[in-house]
Amino acid sequence: MVTRKLWLDTMLKTAEPVLTALSENRLKTALPTEFHPDRALYAPLEAFGRTMCGMAPWLDARVSGDEQALQQTYQALIQTCMAHAVDPEGPDYMNFTEGYGQSLVDAAFLAHAVLRAPHALYFDLPEEVQQNLTQALASTRRFTPYESNWLFFSAMIETVLRRVGEAYDMAPIDRALDAFQKWYAGDGLYGDGAFFHADYYNSFVIHPMMVDILRELRDSEPYRMLYDTELRRAKRYAGTLERLIMPDGSYPVLGRSVAYRYGAFQLLSQAVLEDFLPETVTPAMARCGLTAVLERVHRENIYDGNGFLLPGVTGYQPSLAESYISVGSLYLAETLFLPLGLPEAHPFWSDPDEFWTQKRIWAGMDAPKDHAED
Repeated sequence: MVTRKLWLDTMLKTAEPVLTALSENRLKTALPTEFHPDRALYAPLEAFGRTMCGMAPWLDARVSGDEQALQQTYQALIQTCMAHAVDPEGPDYMNFTEGYGQSLVDAAFLAHAVLRAPHALYFDLPEEVQQNLTQALASTRRFTPYESNWLFFSAMIETVLRRVGEAYDMAPIDRALDAFQKWYAGDGLYGDGAFFHADYYNSFVIHPMMVDILRELRDSEPYRMLYDTELRRAKRYAGTLERLIMPDGSYPVLGRSVAYRYGAFQLLSQAVLEDFLPETVTPAMARCGLTAVLERVHRENIYDGNGFLLPGVTGYQPSLAESYISVGSLYLAETLFLPLGLPEAHPFWSDPDEFWTQKRIWAGMDAPKDHAED
């Protein structure tokens, strides 16, 4: 299956330098820090946590044949990486507590990965590694999140501690959920704080974490009702993201953190994985649109000579990256690949190609109208 191989090859090519270095306990020395060197303290956990956040569903997926053998190789490699990342005595022990709070952000993406692949990234680990991981995650409680999407970072960590049977605190979870109910702006979009921001943080953080947190809590009220409401809103925004893919695979480059590249489409990929695409978007439309984005953005000049990502969108474009972005930050791009957690027989991979919405419209074909939702 050519498209799936393209996705898998690209995901692994991007992850390989990070995972190889970490498995050998040398990520801190191998990861480039010349770009925004003041962010070097945070870059290793950013790179590992965000890579895992995208790869996680594939690690726990049921695959077969050559892909199964490849998956088993990476499961073993990543277990070694996790052991090194949370070993307090090791040279690649990651920063969960130093600095002003960025560690909370980075730990939350690693936690989200655990929620997406609880077996490969937690339950299949040795007990000592499990304990080191949960202690590292819990240590981020020293940070108070900003009144923004950061609320979900504390909430995600507590949700994962709950998922793996450790002591957890519901207060940060409720605080995040309550705040974002107040900040809902309509039409599937939340403000990032009291004000709306024209960027992709509804896809980078807000919807992906809220959906998965509420899925963990939906067996009890009032979280069941909140989950249903959030799923409806997330579905609407997933449809908006699909409509942002132009016929050539380009998309509007706007707002903060555009150097996360096709991580801007995390929510659309998650909607495929978790089966909440809107009725106007078929799995094949999503596959073809997202593949067009992948092919439009991905090229050799997004990597340095050692295979690590460079800041930019379609190449090395450092002026597009904010001061808070390190090389490690860029690995949120891996979240495009969430649908690799689906089997090859799933319609996303197996249905015949279809034009996505903008390609249909600009080819002169009929297409469903868009409409706002409250």
